[in-house]
Amino acid sequence: MIRNTMIAALTGAALTLPAHAADLINKVSPHSVTLTMDRLAAAVEGAGATIFARVDHAAGAAKVDMELRPTELLIFGNPKLGTPAMLDAQTAGLDLPQRVLAYADGEGVVHLTYHSPATLAEAHGLPKDAKYIQMMTGALDKLTSKAIAQD
Repeated sequence: MIRNTMIAALTGAALTLPAHAADLINKVSPHSVTLTMDRLAAAVEGAGATIFARVDHAAGAAKVDMELRPTELLIFGNPKLGTPAMLDAQTAGLDLPQRVLAYADGEGVVHLTYHSPATLAEAHGLPKDAKYIQMMTGALDKLTSKAIAQD
């Protein structure tokens, strides 16, 4: 009886999580937010992709006299991967170029988080087995792994 109650409680708790949470890839970085993003930017440029913007959300918050833990967003892409997705469904342009967020949580742990490219396929009706989805998945994993490496 207790076991069934615990399972029901856990199942109920899982159902209350935001649907998109399961679609996020999260990695922990041993570096500061700024250094993590510097390393990610270097990896992106080293791979031949284009950085479109780097947004410092904490600096934006400070401009309106609000405090936000370190939080930065890098927006980047590669037309060789993104264009085929948009040729299959132009609405994919809503979620491209790729975005990766680095932030420090309440304990100071730095996270590097991004949407799984599989969500791009699902949201826009793209083939889940499309080569560009597989390549985006591999590229994001490789680039973010370089950013958090302890070398």
